[in-house]
Amino acid sequence: MNIQWYPGHMTKTRRMMEETISLVDIVIELVDARIPYSSKNPDLDTLAKNKHRIILLNKCDLADDRATAIWTDYFEKQGFRVIQMNSLKGTGMNQVTDAARSLMQEKIEKLKARGRINVPIRSMIAGIPNVGKSTFINKYVGKAMTKTGDKPGVTRGKQWIKLKKDFELLDTPGILWPKFEDQEVGLKLAFTGAINDDILDAETLAISFLDHLLLRNAEAIKKRYQISFDTAEEPHVVLRQIAEARSFKLKGGEPDLARTAKILLDEFRGGKLGRITLELPEDITEMLESKAEREASKTAEDKVRKQKFKGKETK
Repeated sequence: MNIQWYPGHMTKTRRMMEETISLVDIVIELVDARIPYSSKNPDLDTLAKNKHRIILLNKCDLADDRATAIWTDYFEKQGFRVIQMNSLKGTGMNQVTDAARSLMQEKIEKLKARGRINVPIRSMIAGIPNVGKSTFINKYVGKAMTKTGDKPGVTRGKQWIKLKKDFELLDTPGILWPKFEDQEVGLKLAFTGAINDDILDAETLAISFLDHLLLRNAEAIKKRYQISFDTAEEPHVVLRQIAEARSFKLKGGEPDLARTAKILLDEFRGGKLGRITLELPEDITEMLESKAEREASKTAEDKVRKQKFKGKETK
């Protein structure tokens, strides 16, 4: 399944992010705890390298506890402050302001020593579409300051939100990078709903999801749909079994795979398959190695192409 995502003019988007980041002391990024690496915008690591960073592992109630602990340790070793969060229930919410104040304490004390009495902490909140950013802000502020929805791209523009005398938060639209460097990243974002389902084929996506999950947690499928199968079973066969178990049929008795696919994805996203994490830090190594191999192959192909072109010119 080939997924490419073009959110707009990247040059303009990158410039906007650079300008926004220059206004703040701290960059807070929400990621989906089920796919912490795939839902993290890689541009922020470059653009905000000189800023304090906080990562909110949102939707941790849907992710595997052990995996979330592993990801927490992984990001903390990279210098991030990490907070496990469920923005719907407000779990972890109180830790955000405390973490921001802790990060800024030394700078604030220095400014106060120079005579600055009121030193506001300016933070920005960033996150890809449908990661729960608007829900977090609404719960954090205590009232509906931004629209929320279950489709990507609900937040349209940036806005300052003054929380307390010493704390200001800048909201930004959910932003995806212009083209996924790895199809695995695109697929995982699609599985969790970060990419609008309207542009994807649900049946093909569901088969890709099953192909991924059968290697990691086949028991979750067996338990939810009360079916049995060999772990080497083809994912499209398992999708048919789920359709038959739920009695989803078309006229003529054929399994309704389109309806089954939608239900399967909806139930995963709603946590009905259990607490599932789709990636671990160790997977990053494999993804980066695959990326390096692709780049090396492309470089070699480009070299051959240039040599052929030069050969034609000399004739």
